[in-house]
Amino acid sequence: MRRRDFIKVIAGSAGAWPLLARAQQGEHVRRIGVLSTSAADDQDNRARLAAFQQQLQQLGWTDGHNVRFDYRFAAGKPENYRKYAAELVALTPDVILAPGGSLAPMLQATRTVPIVFAFAADPVGAGFIDSLSRPGGNATGFLLFEYDLCAK
Repeated sequence: MRRRDFIKVIAGSAGAWPLLARAQQGEHVRRIGVLSTSAADDQDNRARLAAFQQQLQQLGWTDGHNVRFDYRFAAGKPENYRKYAAELVALTPDVILAPGGSLAPMLQATRTVPIVFAFAADPVGAGFIDSLSRPGGNATGFLLFEYDLCAK
C-alpha cells in the first residue's frame, strides 16, 4: 500500500468517527421537573404523582430509561416555592410541571423553560398567560374551573 493511499483511508475513516460515536450513544434522557405544593409524605400527592408517572409510562416514557423526574416538595411554605423553583431551573429540565400555587415562583425563576401548570384559578387575570387560547410565553396548562360555566 502506498503512503498516499494509506493517508486517504485514515482521513476518510476519521471523518466517519463522529458519525459512529453519535450512533453508539443511547437515547437522550429527557428531564421533567415537578414542583409540588404538598409535602413529600402526603399520601394524596404520592397517588397523583404515581398516576402521572404511570400515564407517561403508558405513553412510552419510562423513569430512568428515557425520562428522569426531579421532584421538589414545597409543603405549602412560600420560601420553599422560590428556593425549589430556582433549584429545578438550575437542573435544566426539558419541562416543568407546576400546580397553580407554584406557578408564580416558577415564572419568576425562568421565562425560557416550558412550564405546564395544573389547577390555576385565573392565570389570565394573574398575568401568567396572555389568553387561554394563545397563552404566549413559556407557560400553558389547565384551569381549576371552566369560565363558560361561571355564568350558569
